[in-house]
Amino acid sequence: MKCLILAAGYATRLYPLTENFPKPLLTVGDKTILDWLVDDIDESGLVDEYIVISNHKYACHFDEWAKTKKQKVTVVDDGTSSNETRLGAVKDIQFALESLEIDDDMLVIAGDNVLDFSLTKFIHYAKEKNASCIMRYYEPEFQKLLKCGVVAIDGDDKVLSMTEKSPTPATNWCCPPFYYYTKEDARLVSEGIESGCGTDAPGSYIAWLCTKTTVYAMEMLGKRYDIGNLESYEKVKKEYKGIADQ
Repeated sequence: MKCLILAAGYATRLYPLTENFPKPLLTVGDKTILDWLVDDIDESGLVDEYIVISNHKYACHFDEWAKTKKQKVTVVDDGTSSNETRLGAVKDIQFALESLEIDDDMLVIAGDNVLDFSLTKFIHYAKEKNASCIMRYYEPEFQKLLKCGVVAIDGDDKVLSMTEKSPTPATNWCCPPFYYYTKEDARLVSEGIESGCGTDAPGSYIAWLCTKTTVYAMEMLGKRYDIGNLESYEKVKKEYKGIADQ
């Protein structure tokens, strides 16, 4: 299984901190954000390669980081150099798939989120379901729902529908940017784009995919810290205690 890490954004809301440095390599506690994610996922023993999809501006920083890791890490430069010319998350996924000719099950994650729980249980959940999977968490605040992917599910966790940033969210179940694609479903990314699925938000592909095949949504096991601006970054640095024992 491959782990594709989405890290091609420009984090403009964190300027000047990220004006010349990528957000996923900011430090929280004694590790970078990316180290927290990769070191945890590696505990599953199921990932044989970590692929970081970066923009051209920050690729050199990820290349240097990759040299410090014991895991196999491949950095892919999508060739963009500004927020205005960025490809968008779904096209970055397509770019990595095609550039490396990947044909494998895939864990696709945003590289700029910190979690207080292990992702290994999500990986095992997806393996047990033998289907593409997402996570979900209950979001009570309406204004936050407007900025998220929102899913409707049945009693067996099957996704009935998903929308990205809908003005009329159907439920309070939000989908964080952590996804598992089966090999077969990863092959459909280009078809999804050609069919008109959104390409900016990473969940847009899942919103399309769940209309074509079965996708399940596991309830999130803990808290996700979204580092969106300087204030939230300072808060995370003060509050984050690492990954709790599961």
